[in-house]
Amino acid sequence: MDLLFLQYPSCSTCKKAKKWLDENKISYTDRPIKEQNPSEEELRAWHKKSGLPLKRFFNTSGMLYREQGLKDKLPSMSEEDQLRLLSTDGMLVKRPLLIGEDFVLPGFKEAEWKEALKL
Repeated sequence: MDLLFLQYPSCSTCKKAKKWLDENKISYTDRPIKEQNPSEEELRAWHKKSGLPLKRFFNTSGMLYREQGLKDKLPSMSEEDQLRLLSTDGMLVKRPLLIGEDFVLPGFKEAEWKEALKL
């Protein structure tokens, strides 16, 4: 199974998720979310595959999210505009992000990851 793991090295939740993947001997491709920001096309595909609301892909506790006042702006933005915005800066994207063949998991919730990876 080819897994893509997008993370920010300074993020404590990302460190915890990475440790969990390693402890469970799960192989993955590691991608720094800030340096290799997801493209609009990737985000569109991942959002569709996830079946989750697009809001789940935003890092709502991030400084950039707060600085831009996105809590108030997102509800009136189109999905296309939200995807475009997300693709402008990896720090806006919820992390870590684990992408598998048939799932996309924004954030680290061990139970969700176990289920998705059939552990």
